Amino acid sequence: MPRPARAVPQVAPGPHAVVVAGARPNFVKAKPVLDALAAEGFRTTLVHTGQHYDEAMSGVFFAELDLRRPDHHLAAGSGSHAVQTAAVMTAFEPLLERLEPDVVVVFGDVNSTLACALVAAKAGVRAAHVEAGLRSGDRSMPEEINRIVADHLCADLFATSPDAVEHLLREGAAPRSVHLVGNVMVDTLLARRDEALARPTLAELGLRPGGYGLVTLHRPANVDDAAALVGLLGALGEIAVRCPLVFPAHPRTAARVGGRLPAGIRLLGPVGYLDSVALQAGARIV
Repeated sequence: MPRPARAVPQVAPGPHAVVVAGARPNFVKAKPVLDALAAEGFRTTLVHTGQHYDEAMSGVFFAELDLRRPDHHLAAGSGSHAVQTAAVMTAFEPLLERLEPDVVVVFGDVNSTLACALVAAKAGVRAAHVEAGLRSGDRSMPEEINRIVADHLCADLFATSPDAVEHLLREGAAPRSVHLVGNVMVDTLLARRDEALARPTLAELGLRPGGYGLVTLHRPANVDDAAALVGLLGALGEIAVRCPLVFPAHPRTAARVGGRLPAGIRLLGPVGYLDSVALQAGARIV
């Protein structure tokens, strides 16, 4: 029996790019890429995988970066690497089939990056990886596995630096697929720097420029391993004797720290992009 005719959606002309983000740093990267795609005549669909999902970890970035709200939200949520990757794949596959894009753009090295690159590759959809070629050389890091696999799945590899290009070529990437483009996070920084520096962030926190240090810890190897976290807090405590530290922490990390915070370290909740830039600019040490 012949299949019924498939309805053809009425869409604007031009190539169609699906841009996927789901974790805080990738929202920062998405803004300049979406703007550049639009300037080149692409229609864009922004997909939020939901890897970071509350207002402090996600929503604030859309307001501060003038980034439009996502067209689709996959609501993957938290979980182990396997659970989270599978949740993103399961939600993204039918969406990709429905959208029929010309290209899927993924960023960085989070679980969403791997999941969406794999779905696109198996569906025969061209995929592009922004921040391709970054390597730590440590395969015990889940992010290292994510970035290696994503690079081998994607047809277009946008590298931030010459050493990233060297890594890709050494691993067998076709030279025509590798593009040295620089760091899109710097594009966002330059666009928002003056706005960030004009904010009253330091005054509201009672800080003075050059009078504090800023701490960031988020890699699972650092914060999910109790022994590693205790060791890092001890080292930070030694630094805090000479320079008071402020530590904006993921809620899960804050819970793990518990009552083990050394004197001189001030724990903060997650901060938005603009406040983070302001804190970095005013810090004596990061």
